[in-house]
This record gives sequence, structure tokens and C-alpha cells, in this order.
Amino acid sequence: MTTNMNMLRTKHIVSFSGGLGSWAAAKRVAAKFGTENLYLVFTDTLIEDEDLYRFLEEAAENVGGKLIKLADGRNPWEVFKDKRYMGNTRIAHCSQELKSKPFQKWLKEQDFDDFIVYLGIDWTEENRLTAHRKHVDHQVEAPLCEAPFLNKRDVLELLESEGIELPKLYKMGFSHNNCGGGCVKAGQGQWAMLYKQMPERYQWFEDQQEALMTDVPTARPFLRVTESGDLKYFSLKDYRQKFLEKNVTVDMFDIGGCGCFLEDES
Repeated sequence: MTTNMNMLRTKHIVSFSGGLGSWAAAKRVAAKFGTENLYLVFTDTLIEDEDLYRFLEEAAENVGGKLIKLADGRNPWEVFKDKRYMGNTRIAHCSQELKSKPFQKWLKEQDFDDFIVYLGIDWTEENRLTAHRKHVDHQVEAPLCEAPFLNKRDVLELLESEGIELPKLYKMGFSHNNCGGGCVKAGQGQWAMLYKQMPERYQWFEDQQEALMTDVPTARPFLRVTESGDLKYFSLKDYRQKFLEKNVTVDMFDIGGCGCFLEDES
């Protein structure tokens, strides 16, 4: 009985990214613990697709609890400029500055006696949960890593059954709903998709990268392409001119991975 009473007082905090995984995870938390002490915390990179915000509101209303919106005030490219370093597949300090730090700052400001943080990763990414736990000093859980296990189709069917429209980026074929379809950890396939689906947005990312490399001459491109067995790095401009505009075949299965909020926080 004491354990049950303690769990009723525990704050349940979901990292609510605007993606399907975090929504499905939040549904499980709400079903298990109710919504009185449930917080859905969204950290805004300020380059999100406009439809993410529609989905965020509808998803939060569907789950229940309190929707908390946080923003550092910068976008990833402004972080890269401040750091004098462009993020890449290995180091993406945009995630640390715009996701992890605002979230951790908010947690400390609440001064909760007892809380659990929940992430939207699923059973296919359990290694990421294990790695993340090494860098925080609070309890972290991932409801989708527990049975009953769901695949992406299961989650899509659950969303449809709740009457919530699928976010636009998912409809277009993107694997996640963050950063407007662009990410320094994304692979050549995702950037090719962005160019095809939303060329104006691809151009915006390209312009940001060109401006950064002008301002920070030591900044290096992040997009990796293997040519004739050699791994090479291309700027978004060079990738567009050499591959995309000429319809050269690229590896569309190379979509990379976002991994936001799960960076090393040391």
C-alpha cells in the first residue's frame, strides 16, 4: 500500500518530442499512473515543421496531463555558430543545447521530490536507453521497450484509432518528425528526400550551412557519401549539385538517425 501511495505522488515526466514514439509512450504512462502528475515536456529547436505543433497539441490533449513547452531561443545553426563547430553524426551539440539542457534545467527548477522520466524509444533501440541512463542521475524508463511490444504499424494503427491525423513529415516518408526533416545526423537518403519533397526547405538548410562555413572556416560538412569505395564528406550545396540535380543514384536507405535528447550529457 505504501508503494502504491508513493507512486501516486511520483511525478511522471515524458520527453514529448512531437513524434509517434513519445506519444505512444505517454499513452502507456497515462494508462498506468493516470494524468494528475503527468507532464509532457516538449523542447523546441525552432526549426520544426509547422504540422508538428498541430500534432503536439492534439496528441497532448489525447493523452492528458500538463503540456510544457521549453525553448532555448536558438536554432541548431545558431548553436553551431556560437560553438564555432558544425554538428555531425558523432557530435551534435544542438541536441545538448536545445534538448537536454533546457529539459534538465526545467527539472531542477521544479524541485520534485520523486519523479521518473520517460522516453519514446522502443524495444529495437533499447541499447540507447542503457547508454542514456549512464549520463543522468534520475530514473529513466522507456515504456515501449516493455511488453506488449509494438512495431511501427501497430503505433500507426493506434494513432488512427484515436482519431489523430498523422504528422505531415511521416506522410511524406520521413522516419521522424523533428527538425523540419533536416538533421546533421541524417544520411544521404533523408537529405535526398527533403530535396525532393520540400526543395525550399532543403535550400534553407543549405544556406545556413554555407553561411556557417563562411563565418567559421574550420567548420566541416557532415554529409557522408561513399564514392568508388572512399568515404567523402559533402556540403549540402555540393551534394545537391553533384548528385540531386543530376539525378545520380544515392543510397536512399541511408537515412541516419536523429538521436536527439540521448546525447552524452557530460
